[in-house]
Amino acid sequence: MAVSTRPLGRSGIEVSALGMGCWAIGGPWAEGARPLGWGAVDDDESVRAVRRALDLGVTLFDTADTYGAGHGERVLGRALAGRRDQAVIATKWGYTFDERTRQATGENASPQYLRRVVVDSLRRLDTDRIDLYQLHLGDLPLPRAEALVGTLDDLVADGLIRAYGWSTDRADRAAAFAQVASGAAAVQHALSVLRDAPAMLAACDKHDLASLARGPLGMGLLTGKYTPESTLPRDDVRGLGPTWLEWFRSGRPAPEWLRRVARVRDALTADGRTLAQGAIGWIWARSDRAVPIPGARTVAQVEENAAALAWGPLAPDHFAEVERQLAAVRSAALRDADRPHWPMPPVPSARP
Repeated sequence: MAVSTRPLGRSGIEVSALGMGCWAIGGPWAEGARPLGWGAVDDDESVRAVRRALDLGVTLFDTADTYGAGHGERVLGRALAGRRDQAVIATKWGYTFDERTRQATGENASPQYLRRVVVDSLRRLDTDRIDLYQLHLGDLPLPRAEALVGTLDDLVADGLIRAYGWSTDRADRAAAFAQVASGAAAVQHALSVLRDAPAMLAACDKHDLASLARGPLGMGLLTGKYTPESTLPRDDVRGLGPTWLEWFRSGRPAPEWLRRVARVRDALTADGRTLAQGAIGWIWARSDRAVPIPGARTVAQVEENAAALAWGPLAPDHFAEVERQLAAVRSAALRDADRPHWPMPPVPSARP
């Protein structure tokens, strides 16, 4: 069954059921010598990819001011020139950076910083409003997040943003924030067939929030293109394998995750869709609030992802088979003792 649109929580905004993640099109940026981007990119191809996504019915584009140290927002703004009203732009703030050196420099959660950087993002995106403005500091203590609500509401009243949200994997904090923030419409969090998020999805249901599913393809593992011998270049964030990046180690796919991909491959592709399309379909079957935002930087990647819209949610029997295959390993993986909250680098490191 095809799927086309979903509500963006309680905002009144309608978005395509599939978004496009724009981390990769930001190009290189780093924290010291450690890369935070996905390597060199072709900006012209990035522009073509965004425009092709629009042509194929994808309307939600998720970026952040820190991606490429501002460059990602500029590329997205260029791509949407003349087509801004067809798109829903989601961006994030909270990490500081130097645009000239493309270096991450820390974080800032003050209302004063928020008022300044929203204007900077509007300028780079070449737009008069941001549809969804997201706090990017996932581990920010709740009282500090709540202290931003008044400023965010003022930005909504001024017409600079339409709605706001939080990019966090802390379900309790997302729920508490939604209770005090009338303009909160969404939470962006890790969700994939390899990494379920039952507590977060329950919070989204209870508080009428959209779930923006970050990492729906496991940073590429669920495309099927990686083998145990694959090696990522050192200018790719996956190439150095920082501690918060669980899917890759030392520039190679983590073997335990490759084994899990192999366990669900047949169920995800049983009806003829590709592995990536099956992984996206699993998310739609998992929650009618979830909007997966797989990253893409080429037209070909956009076309494969967007083709999932015609397939729609995974069929119930295929979904059930995936759950059967992964039930034991997923239960273990959800225990906090077995993993950090994703992502979790040392403060003040920048993160996706």
